[in-house]
Amino acid sequence: MPRYALLILPAFNRVYGESAVRLTLAELAFFGRRALETEVSDLGESVIGGLPYVTFETAAPLGAGDVALLSNLSSVYALYGIEGELLRPLTVSPLDRLSSDLITIQKYAGKTNEHFTKLLLNVTVLASDRRLDERLSVFDPLCGRGTTLNQALMYGYDAYGADVDSKDFEAYTGFLKTWLKNKRFKHTAETVPVRRERALVGRRLNISFSRSKEEFKSGDTQRVSVVNADTLRSREFFKPRSFDVLVTDAPYGVQHGSRGGGGGLSRSPLELIRKAAPVWAELLRPGGALGISWNTYGGTRDDLAEILAKAGLDVVDLPDFEHWVDQAIVRDIMVARKP
Repeated sequence: MPRYALLILPAFNRVYGESAVRLTLAELAFFGRRALETEVSDLGESVIGGLPYVTFETAAPLGAGDVALLSNLSSVYALYGIEGELLRPLTVSPLDRLSSDLITIQKYAGKTNEHFTKLLLNVTVLASDRRLDERLSVFDPLCGRGTTLNQALMYGYDAYGADVDSKDFEAYTGFLKTWLKNKRFKHTAETVPVRRERALVGRRLNISFSRSKEEFKSGDTQRVSVVNADTLRSREFFKPRSFDVLVTDAPYGVQHGSRGGGGGLSRSPLELIRKAAPVWAELLRPGGALGISWNTYGGTRDDLAEILAKAGLDVVDLPDFEHWVDQAIVRDIMVARKP
């Protein structure tokens, strides 16, 4: 049987790097179950030339489509065919259509590791009825400073978000406008107040951009729309069945709490999710999926599954993505589909 090796991308975060191989094994298993044309088996970890690899076998040689899909694994650096004691490089072709500094430039306390963000987006899309290489609409209902939104843009998707924190909204607005200007991308950008019955209910950032004037003129544009408002009010800004996937990293209740709609801070993200899940479910298109990561110290998997089920979503069976972040955070992933 053909055998292959994935060279693991070095992680700047030492703690995440220690989990990268195990998380890649789980991600690869899900790719095999949901997307690859050929069956993968005998997944394992190997050290070749002193470097960490994930190795696996396939029922048939990887075709161009499968190689293209595997090019988007969150921690893949290179892909090789194993031939005896030699490694034959395969040409990877990730979906990324923008430069990686869109993901890496921003540095701030509490930023989600970009490799993990990519993993969460990958798994959520694959759990839906959509393909990874489609033009999708992605919504992060707790978008913070936009790590998930930027990863969606990297894939060529349209990105939408909501966050109640004014400082995060302003930071992301300033960053993205500056980045587009520095890249000399053709774009339009505006920040407008949103009013309901003359009362100010939030602010909205609207951006449309293309990589070239020719693309812009032809209508080949990507959209970004972010509202500075409570996620519980998302239906006031976005229509039902607007998004293919919802992807979010829930507050961990450590560096900052989550607002549950009552004005105070809670250390458990489940209180917020319980109130927000029905709103989020309305925004999903049928066949879409919601992917969420959370701190298991703030609520159990069964608790979260019950919340999503009550919102009318079907929880998807996933490999084990639970991993240690620090002494107060053990992070896990849950994905649920909208029938």
